[in-house]
Amino acid sequence: MIDVLHDDAALLAVAKPEGLATVPERDAPADCLRARLEQMAGARLLTVHRLDKPVSGVIVFARTAEAHRALSGQFERHETSKTYLALVHGVVGPDEGGSDAPLREFGSGRSGVDPAGRPCRTRWRVLLRLPDCTLLEVVPHTGRRHQIRAHLHAAGHPLVGDPQYGDRVEAARWPRLMLHAARLQLRHPVDGATLILQAPAPESFEAVVRAAGA
Repeated sequence: MIDVLHDDAALLAVAKPEGLATVPERDAPADCLRARLEQMAGARLLTVHRLDKPVSGVIVFARTAEAHRALSGQFERHETSKTYLALVHGVVGPDEGGSDAPLREFGSGRSGVDPAGRPCRTRWRVLLRLPDCTLLEVVPHTGRRHQIRAHLHAAGHPLVGDPQYGDRVEAARWPRLMLHAARLQLRHPVDGATLILQAPAPESFEAVVRAAGA
């Protein structure tokens, strides 16, 4: 069951489950979030932005071409506000921090810090310190590929359950990637009103936090 956060004539917002691709993948084109929602809504939906397959949380699809143009423009101009929850390895000392390191995409599908990369800005603050992990609230001010994952890895605090940027053996101990898109603020594409969409962390996320604190 996919939780609907907002639904009107212009857009559909839902809480994406972890482990489900946003759009069709090459090796599994038949099943993805958009296809499931189109079947549920009985109408075509247009992709505005994406969440990585292992990431859960708020995501928006447009119902019309006009809404798609308006919403896509907001994301491209970084006029939206996104907030994530992230559980990372290690105890983060400062209550607040971040990175402005430029990121470049590599052929492996990873992104990494590179002086020749694209400008990038991520900020985070500590929500909870556990014996060997830290729960962070993370705000990406730009929208680069794997931005949060790459910046936290470069800071010495890779995400729990992340085999791409963390230790593969350690990541295999955990049931999911610990990144959740908790909040998205944007302007409604029709009337311009501020729309705040929120998705509580799913039980799969909360269970890992509890286990990490045990």
